[in-house]
Amino acid sequence: MLVPLTDASARTCGGKAGALGDLLRAGLAVPDGWAVPLDVYRSAVRDASSASETRRNGPAAIADRPVPADVRAALADAVATLGGAPVVVRSSASDEDAHDGAAAGLYTSTLAVRGVDAVVASVRACWVSLHADPAVAYRAARRRDADPAMGVVVQRHVDADVSGVMFTPARPDGPTRIDASWGLGPSVVEGAVNPDAYTVGADGSVDAVTAEKRTRLDRRGDRLVTRDVPAPGRHRRVLDDTDARRLADLGRVVGAALGGAQDVEWAIADGQVWILQARPVTADLPPATPPSPTVRPAAGATVLTGAPGSRGTATGPARVVRDPGDFVHVRRGDVLVCPWTDPGWTPLLRVVGGVVTETGGVLSHAAIVARELGIPAVLGVPDATLLLGDASLVTVDGSAGTVTRAVG
Repeated sequence: MLVPLTDASARTCGGKAGALGDLLRAGLAVPDGWAVPLDVYRSAVRDASSASETRRNGPAAIADRPVPADVRAALADAVATLGGAPVVVRSSASDEDAHDGAAAGLYTSTLAVRGVDAVVASVRACWVSLHADPAVAYRAARRRDADPAMGVVVQRHVDADVSGVMFTPARPDGPTRIDASWGLGPSVVEGAVNPDAYTVGADGSVDAVTAEKRTRLDRRGDRLVTRDVPAPGRHRRVLDDTDARRLADLGRVVGAALGGAQDVEWAIADGQVWILQARPVTADLPPATPPSPTVRPAAGATVLTGAPGSRGTATGPARVVRDPGDFVHVRRGDVLVCPWTDPGWTPLLRVVGGVVTETGGVLSHAAIVARELGIPAVLGVPDATLLLGDASLVTVDGSAGTVTRAVG
């Protein structure tokens, strides 16, 4: 029913579990755990479909049926070996973390899970998320596997002091890009904060851009809590040059173990660096330093700046979206302007011409999906939802990191 992560492969346990297995076998620091194989999901779907008295298909019916008793028993034994410590339950779909598409953030992952009942519920949530609307929309846009399966990773939770995302270089002489912030990783990967951004050259040089990190995410018991960062820490660098070089060196080892440039989620707890997951980089980043605009804006135009998240330009009416209730107002070709993007908003990326967010970094899930879909994006633009009026004509330059609101 369960496979130790040290034995996991992408073929049997999905992309995320397979990559973690490769890293463990290479001797890297990955939190210990297990994988629920793809075939366990397939069997559960078949059982749910055959037993369902409704006309719903198996993936829908599985949300209302108990997880099979043998799977629950195996999970109970695994959780017991950790002595009650909290775990993370992560998706590991057959079409996830692949070279031709990351499906970044589209499937369910749950942190700070404690107790067998919560673990079982989180496993089922991963299974169900395979057929949620955002995932279906992403597969349609990318023309991906229409009948994927869901593996699940269950591994020890790491209470991170600092965490983030790192893109390792495709070439030996290339730079490593790192986004980092205080606390647990979802703040960075979900774009809820403006992270510090580091570029580490092959020669060990470090270029750092320090952001204002207003909030952090931490575990309290079996809950995740968001709290304010004390004023002295908001503008203080999360990583010093030595930390940044240490991460870059580790990233190169990850790239060598998995082959090619990697998108790595990492955490530092009590001085120990942990690799939480790794996937291939699926689309090139914009330049680390945005180029100077070649065209001066018209007199009276408003120009806002942020982080260049996805290459290209787009012009269209700004559409301010603050929550799912605003989705109905979005039209094809609009420029999505929002506080941050949630994975549940992925269907919008199939219709909008560009994306502007108030928080988030270039390595966040939203930026990854925008690059895969070829949509220009500028991230971390302060007060964009207030300064870009709804329906005003704007131009997004995702290479330069600028958003220009036309006169009038």
